[in-house]
Amino acid sequence: MENDRLTRAARVLSVEAAAIEGVRKKLDAGFGKAVDLLRSAGGKVVLTGMGKSGLIARKIASTLASTGTPAFFLHPAEGIHGDIGMLRRGDVVIALSNSGETEEIVRLMPVFQRMGLPVIALTGNPDSTLSRYADVSLDVGVSEEACSLGLAPTASTTATLAMGDALAVVLFEEKGFSEEDFAGLHPGGTLGRRLQTVADLMHAGDAIPLVSPATPLKDALLTISAKRLGVTGVVDGGGTLVGVITDGDVRRATAAGVDLYKATAGAIMSPSPKRIASTDLAAAALRKMEEFSITSLFVFDAGTPGRPVGIVHIHDLLKAGVG
Repeated sequence: MENDRLTRAARVLSVEAAAIEGVRKKLDAGFGKAVDLLRSAGGKVVLTGMGKSGLIARKIASTLASTGTPAFFLHPAEGIHGDIGMLRRGDVVIALSNSGETEEIVRLMPVFQRMGLPVIALTGNPDSTLSRYADVSLDVGVSEEACSLGLAPTASTTATLAMGDALAVVLFEEKGFSEEDFAGLHPGGTLGRRLQTVADLMHAGDAIPLVSPATPLKDALLTISAKRLGVTGVVDGGGTLVGVITDGDVRRATAAGVDLYKATAGAIMSPSPKRIASTDLAAAALRKMEEFSITSLFVFDAGTPGRPVGIVHIHDLLKAGVG
């Protein structure tokens, strides 16, 4: 029984994988034209589709919006009963219909034409009414559904969703959408925690452990203990970071026979400490700490590259769920 279930499940996955591969092979210049229409949109991208196609349209709209392209879903039945008023000149429409003959979608096409809105069709029928109305028609047709009855939209919706993802990814790559841009649109949940910036988690102001090169080492150790970060920065008279002292530096100095009661901070500090920009993602700070086997980084702003504005510790990152 169990082996039979696994066999049937594997067949479904194989059919859906083949559907995506089939769509990939049908990519042509129309895809580039679709991306150009989306890039040049002066307004929003409007996704519309009925039934299962509507659910896929909602997902594509969400992906576009979360990657920097304003987009929303228009229910076609509601559209022909007044919600078309949400559209404005400058918008671009992506219409989904596997048959290309969905009544509610087809009835909207003349309205889009009158409004001067470009239409990108995602359809399994390149010869359909939807395709004839569309400025660009992308063929997402599949040879079979994964459903054993050949009736439930399965492989066809998978292929359409994959094409929508391809449009969204190529579009945001060409627009130069960055990790920082992505972080700004995803402030909540696990993803939001992973996309926090260093500035969100750093210690600033009086919490930054700093001493001068002439500071007696015993006082520098008191600073390390008081700030409870296991480190202190060493700054010159102009506030520029010139070194760092960690527990490891103290141990190495002791092993080398340095008199800790007579030494100064400048005598045992490690020069050229690792640093990071306040605008960098917290995940980038964690990667740098792991790369250099360190537990903290001094933080700088672009306007004051030599003077630290904060310090971030690995415990701050782990506590915040960065990883």
